[in-house]
Amino acid sequence: MSGARQFALAVRALTKRYDVTTAVENVSFTVALGTTAALVGAPGSGKTTVLRVLLGLTSPTSGTASVAGPTAAGSAPGHAVGGVLAPRGLHPARAARDHLRVYAAAAGVANKRVAEVLEIVDLRAAAAAKIGTMSLGQQTRLALATALLGDPALLVLDEPMNGLDTAESAWLRDFLREHTRRGGSALLSSASLAAVLPGADSLIVLNEGAVIYEGSPARLRRGHPDRLVVAASSPIALATMLAAQGFTDAVIRTDGRLAVAEATEPQIRAAAAAAHVRLDSIIPDQIHPDRVLASLTKPTAAAAPRYPGPPTPVGVANQQPSPMPYGIPR
Repeated sequence: MSGARQFALAVRALTKRYDVTTAVENVSFTVALGTTAALVGAPGSGKTTVLRVLLGLTSPTSGTASVAGPTAAGSAPGHAVGGVLAPRGLHPARAARDHLRVYAAAAGVANKRVAEVLEIVDLRAAAAAKIGTMSLGQQTRLALATALLGDPALLVLDEPMNGLDTAESAWLRDFLREHTRRGGSALLSSASLAAVLPGADSLIVLNEGAVIYEGSPARLRRGHPDRLVVAASSPIALATMLAAQGFTDAVIRTDGRLAVAEATEPQIRAAAAAAHVRLDSIIPDQIHPDRVLASLTKPTAAAAPRYPGPPTPVGVANQQPSPMPYGIPR
């Protein structure tokens, strides 16, 4: 058996242009089998364009997006990809079960799969409920159930955490963890790093249509650590003593305070005592993940607006959104 690393998804030099506007340019990343990856960036950064190309809804100008890998362990072979885009394609007057039956028929899936996916997403009790009466969390689960009809190995989910409360977000993370444990993979997008960080094995950060970071959450975090901000009688002397003790990541801020990473409060106090430095205060400065994202994705002041996706035809803005494809054979 080959020792080469296997990928559920590989995007290579992907570029999409619309007339004179470039949505994404030279985007490359991979998603390893059995992992959850998060595609993160500000609105307009190109996330949805990448997902639409992956789902076969948009053709790239150049580059490739290839999907490979088995279906989840213990399941029959199904569609390679199941996708959820926004809008979800959920008609408010239709019952949840009937919605799934429509998509099952369109995908050539037996009706018995409808009951199975309702059970998987814990919506069996709400099967007869009208979609318009369901909570946002239930609607998200129903959209996910639609994507699961084809028993896909890879799930591609556009902003699945949007608007979910803490309990629903935790449920979705647990679901994705179980999906990957059984051999499946997932790629989800988000405008918030904090929303996806707890469940992501890898991160791809987009800014203005280009990848600016690809790697583990831990590596990104090491570059943006939490700090203790210290007001001291001599911050230079304290920084010198900390460095001598191996704590070299200490920065003097414009207000004269010393921002120290990796060292604990007792270690800072011990260093101050050794350097005969008086400490006036030590305040934790925990870096919120979305602060990290903002520091990575500062927009170019003169940048043209990013292309958000295909334009809405004139006169249909107030109609019900057209259903989006959920299970795409690839």
